Amino acid sequence: MSPEPATHNPQPTTLKHYAIIVAGGSGSRMQSAVPKQFLLLNGLPVLMHTMQAFYNSQPHPQLILALPESYHTYWMHLCADHQFKLPYQLVSGGDSRFQSVKNALNLVPAEALVAVHDAVRPLVSTTIIEDAYKQAAEQGAVVVAVKSRDSIRQSTNGQTQSLIRDEIYLVQTPQTFKATLLKDAYNRPFESSFTDDASVAEKAGHAIHIVEGSYQNFKITFPEDIAIAELLMK
Repeated sequence: MSPEPATHNPQPTTLKHYAIIVAGGSGSRMQSAVPKQFLLLNGLPVLMHTMQAFYNSQPHPQLILALPESYHTYWMHLCADHQFKLPYQLVSGGDSRFQSVKNALNLVPAEALVAVHDAVRPLVSTTIIEDAYKQAAEQGAVVVAVKSRDSIRQSTNGQTQSLIRDEIYLVQTPQTFKATLLKDAYNRPFESSFTDDASVAEKAGHAIHIVEGSYQNFKITFPEDIAIAELLMK
């Protein structure tokens, strides 16, 4: 009897991981002349904490920092002062978040997973980052979000109505995608309804799935947020 032919089960292709850190915020609401991503948090600029969180996650994504060109030199000085040596690529941010992400996506290959994250969310956990990449590989487009802790009312034309709190999610970042999906979505013109990356992908016809986030993964916006973040980090 002749032996049966050997079967070949090809291993699934491992997609490269990328993380776009969007740092376009100003210091207006922080009452600071320095943009909030550069403010010190436990002795280190907020932005550096954010980049370290992604670098330390299990996928070890390739980092892309989208930063306004006017702050490139200042950022380089900060890196030198704090001996910040994580590997990353630097791109110029645009006039809007949409344009900043679009510029950064030029450095991301189609066959990859890409997370987009706010520079001023430094308390994101590696568990959330890793789960977001895993779910994006399976479902294509995911956002990190938490359920609202408060009652919700919607105001329309002067009239308000109560919404079901358990059906409301507060969207955070990272927002993570198969790169080919997100690159295709960003090929369309900007619309005022594009408030984040998920809204861009949704407009292109893609379903958005939710990954459970954390209430500690908040955005540094007001002066007291720095003090809260320092307490949580300790």
